[in-house]
Amino acid sequence: MAQKYEPIIIGIDGGGSRTRGILYRGEKELAQSETSTARVGTVGVVESAERLLNLISDLIAMAQLPNREIDAVFIGLAGTWLKEEQLRSQQLISLLARRERKIDIDKLVVTSDAAIALESAFEGDPGIVLIVGTGTIAIAKTPKGDFVRCGGWGIELSDEGSGAWIGREGLTAMARAFDGRGKWTAFADMMIKFFPNINPDVPRSFVSAYNERAFDYSTVTPFVMECAANGDEVCVEIIERACKNLIENVVTLYNKHFKGKKVSVSCVGGIMEADTMLAKLVKTGLNKHDGIKVVAPKAVPLFGAVRMARELVAKDQENF
Repeated sequence: MAQKYEPIIIGIDGGGSRTRGILYRGEKELAQSETSTARVGTVGVVESAERLLNLISDLIAMAQLPNREIDAVFIGLAGTWLKEEQLRSQQLISLLARRERKIDIDKLVVTSDAAIALESAFEGDPGIVLIVGTGTIAIAKTPKGDFVRCGGWGIELSDEGSGAWIGREGLTAMARAFDGRGKWTAFADMMIKFFPNINPDVPRSFVSAYNERAFDYSTVTPFVMECAANGDEVCVEIIERACKNLIENVVTLYNKHFKGKKVSVSCVGGIMEADTMLAKLVKTGLNKHDGIKVVAPKAVPLFGAVRMARELVAKDQENF
């Protein structure tokens, strides 16, 4: 009897802070690996492709595959929402995989990391996912099967409530405190402690430190979160505003696409998955809404990518 063929598949979750990949032969996990962010808006499309290919190469080496042939790779990539952006990354990865890495990928799809989070949370059923990490977006699958979104515009335009936004609001509060326009905050004390090149007697040293990349928005987010948890008034107010904006994203999707129905909402991403003050406030606030029920995701986004990779292979076999 001929041995049943077990396809080689890779699922990748490319978040705003880190990129995780997993390789399966059939139902058996052979390798997992992790690298830094491959978000195109952060590192550029070429560097993004290189980092993703490095991850794929690592997985192949760890799995000790006898050849470099992969049946399907499904990638959820942060900040890659437009179809033309997805196709550009997809085509570049395919080209570099064959030409430079000698990796043969039969089926390759690049989509948004939000899409794999939605797939993993409800295993294809309708619902809303709120993702809060470096960035934030609410994405939903409607009862009609449509995919819709709210937020996710990036820190340059919006992203209220995201990790980067929280860090930026902390820095704004510190600038206001230096001017005397706002209250002094424990966040400012923490910044001065951890970044010696900030001299409180020379307030503009704060600007120099930022311009020299001593820190960025996301770097200082944990400081704001910690100060809020310790009761600092300024930081608490930032977290409360973050909560309001995040809930607004979900409720907007509910009112437009689920009104009058009961819908499951899953909160994912680093800030939501940790036991943070913001996570507790958001989940409590959402549960107060009559039509919303906060539920744990059925799986992490990485396994949403695996599930969608398997679907690619299954469709290919059906058409064979």
